[in-house]
Amino acid sequence: MSDAVVIAIVGAESTGKTQLAQELAQSLAQHTGLATTWVPEVLREWCDARGRTPRADEQANIAREQHARIDAAAAKHAVVVSDTTALMTAVYSRLLFDDESLLSYAVEQQRRCAITLLTALDLPWQADGLQRDGPHVCAPVDALVRHWLLAHGLEWSVVAGVGPQRLQAALDAVAPRLRARGSPGQGLFTRLAERNA
Repeated sequence: MSDAVVIAIVGAESTGKTQLAQELAQSLAQHTGLATTWVPEVLREWCDARGRTPRADEQANIAREQHARIDAAAAKHAVVVSDTTALMTAVYSRLLFDDESLLSYAVEQQRRCAITLLTALDLPWQADGLQRDGPHVCAPVDALVRHWLLAHGLEWSVVAGVGPQRLQAALDAVAPRLRARGSPGQGLFTRLAERNA
């Protein structure tokens, strides 16, 4: 991976990861002038293309493809916001298939991300095609994500709030890591420094 700042967004289904990834990338590009992009979730594309969810033996390739795309984006941009990582693939492999074989790879890749944002369970669950199992899976997923982040010493910040509040919480979390790359007088960094967010 290049010296790009990779911001990983993880969390249970229907917690606004995709919307947050898009909005955060757009806001960072606009307010910092840094070349910024977002990487969509490979699993969504995979399910849409095949009309089904993956089997246990197909999980590893999905996880690796997610990070191949992150690396490709990082080679061309200063900041990359990724809508999920292999950590989420590992979580679902554990919960659905009782398979922890992806955990070591997922942790290794998560360590390469400069910032991890965990989306809170404060949004109403919404159906979204094949990928979503129902509101009953959100708490177990969230608990396992938190457990593995803590168990492996991975730093993370929770992002909560509705609408603009969620984006602002994400900006507050990432700004300290990006401040060194900003130019004096740039709006986002100046505003956050004044607030000491």
